[in-house]
Amino acid sequence: MHDIEPFYNWRHIYVSEEDERSPFYGRVYSEFEFSQTIYNYYIHPQWDEFDSRTLYLKVLIADYDEHYAIIELIGEWNDAIENDIMNLKREVVDKFFAEGITKFILISENVLNFHSGDKDYYQEWFEEVTDENGWIVCLNMPEQTQYDFTRSRLNRYIELMNLDNWRTYRPFHLFKKIDGEILKRLE
Repeated sequence: MHDIEPFYNWRHIYVSEEDERSPFYGRVYSEFEFSQTIYNYYIHPQWDEFDSRTLYLKVLIADYDEHYAIIELIGEWNDAIENDIMNLKREVVDKFFAEGITKFILISENVLNFHSGDKDYYQEWFEEVTDENGWIVCLNMPEQTQYDFTRSRLNRYIELMNLDNWRTYRPFHLFKKIDGEILKRLE
């Protein structure tokens, strides 16, 4: 796991630790010191922690003019023990929502397990963004993880989508593609 880096080809467009409106503003990273772990496995030092021991993230872009954020996740999404959705909602999402972000793309291809817990934070997040014409999408969640997520009926709050070549898009074009898919689903 230590060699899985957050997607970095958009760093010339956006760097979350340089964004004063980002919850990760001012963070300093080491390229050589691996200190964060998921269970006993070290992860790349570029991933950001948000009060979860099993799930980490990287904000790839936050576009305040278009009101969207793309966030990449890695690890185990564990609401049963760690209450990861609460931590994600309070430590990251609420801060971006206060800055006008209402559309969230969660790239979850590196989320290997999902353990459900309470649905309240999902429902709260969904209601907040839909009141502002927003949405939440999990992109490329592995099949087994999707199964567990859907079995818990969380796909009522977060859309599950697959797009194998998302890395070939520029951030705005990826956002527009997903936004278009959401609009088609609503029609």
